Parts: sequence; C-alpha cells; structure tokens
Amino acid sequence: MLDGLHREVTERFWHGLARPLARSGISPNAVTWIGLFLILTNCAAYTQHRSNLWFGVGLSLSFMFDALDGAVARLTGRTSKYGGYLDAVIDRYQEIAAYLAIAYVNDWWAVSFLAMSGSLMVSYNKARTAMEIAVDNRAWPDLMERFERIFVLCAALILDPAIPIPAFLGGSLLLAGVAAIAVLSHVTAIQRFLRARALILDATKKD
Repeated sequence: MLDGLHREVTERFWHGLARPLARSGISPNAVTWIGLFLILTNCAAYTQHRSNLWFGVGLSLSFMFDALDGAVARLTGRTSKYGGYLDAVIDRYQEIAAYLAIAYVNDWWAVSFLAMSGSLMVSYNKARTAMEIAVDNRAWPDLMERFERIFVLCAALILDPAIPIPAFLGGSLLLAGVAAIAVLSHVTAIQRFLRARALILDATKKD
C-alpha cells in the first residue's frame, strides 16, 4: 500500500541505491538471481543458528538488494517483459522460503502456511485479473502488499529478542508478526477479489 501510494518517492530512493550497480554493468536479471541466492542462503543459515535477530538483519539486507533489480533496469534502459515476469516469480519463491524457514525452526507450520498462502493469493488475485481485463498496475494500493509483509516480518524478527510478549498473546513478537501477516494478507486478498470483481463486471457490461 505505502509503496503504491508513494511510488515516486520510493523510486527515487531505490534509484539512488541502484546507481553503483547500474554503473557496474550488471544486468537487472542477474540482480534478481543474486537476490534469490542471498535470501535462500539466509534461510538456510537460520535453520542452523536459529537467531531471529540475525535472520531479520540478513533478510532485510537481502530483500533490499533484491528490490534493486527494477531500479537497475530503469536506470540502464534494460526493462523487459521477461525481466518483470522473472522478478515476480522470484519474489514468490523468496517469501515461500522465508516462511518455510520460520515454520521449520519454530514449528509454526499452521500460521506460517496461512501467511504464505495469503501472500500468494494477494499476488494471484491481481495477476489473474490482468488475464481477464487490462488493469492499471499502480491502482492497487491494498492493505498488506509485499512491501508491508516484508517490513512486518523483518521488524518482528529483529525486535523479537528485545520485546517480551505475554504468554497469552503467544509469547513471541515473531509469532505475533507472522499471525498478523496471515490474517491481514487474506484480508487483502479478499479486498483485491472484490476490486477485481467490480472491474471485471464493469468491463463486461461495456462489452
């Protein structure tokens, strides 16, 4: 939602970070693949060290690097439909890997599944709409988009060791964060479904 509503501000921020990469000559797709490698490496490391703090720091840096592929593409004039498609697919795998790592380390399979499935449905509900009618990619400023999900997840991981949570609320800030993502991502999926329904029915009436 925040990224969609403040697109110009966020693009200036990412462009500033991406300029060194753009000057290096690296391709946008290579940045995408490196981002996936970094996140998978962090997830694998988390299953061994099991530190929420370091996993949160590692994920934050990895997701920040991964977000630079689009900025590199725009700065170098190398945007492409395949690049956009690759980025979207890799984004889904990154989130799946993060939730699976959390489920494995903490044995939170049910809530992690709900967070993961909700995240996938948020993406699918917009992508499937685009297969039926033309949609404005910037006109979907919904509650729990990818930026918000990643922010909540990384913040919960980093702050979990420092902020005690009462046992009756789960006893863990990370658990509370994953639960919030689980609930709000499905709310967002429903939000997108209702918008898609209205758009498709409106377009059908015009036809």
